Amino acid sequence: MDQLKLAALDQEDLEVLSAHLQDAILTVADIRFLPKEKKAVFILNRFVWDKEADKRSKEHERRRSALAIAQVTAMKAQNIQQDAKGAVMELLAVTFEAGDEPSGRIQLAFAGGASLVLDVECIEAQLSDLGAAWSTPNLPQHDLS
Repeated sequence: MDQLKLAALDQEDLEVLSAHLQDAILTVADIRFLPKEKKAVFILNRFVWDKEADKRSKEHERRRSALAIAQVTAMKAQNIQQDAKGAVMELLAVTFEAGDEPSGRIQLAFAGGASLVLDVECIEAQLSDLGAAWSTPNLPQHDLS
């Protein structure tokens, strides 16, 4: 099995996670904030950028993955209709803005201008694939105009 398991403890590590999470898709129902545990968990379908497409079939891969962010003291949503549990969102990037070191804010930016901002005591995140990959003919495209 070539399942991904990564941890991020600083901004550089978080940039690596962000690269692996680019174009992941999830629904609003796949987002959980657990304030008592100081944790946010996201279950998503990650596009496998680190593996080349099958040359004959032009098939790419997606994997069911979990992103867990610890030490979260607050989570704020922008342009996300929280009662629309089936709404599909495409993750573009995960970034960090430092506050009083080591605290700061982790932002998850989604296509269409939606975002989640997590106030964190420090960067502590894990990305883990949950199972086997499946093929998809769809390669994410971005309109850069």
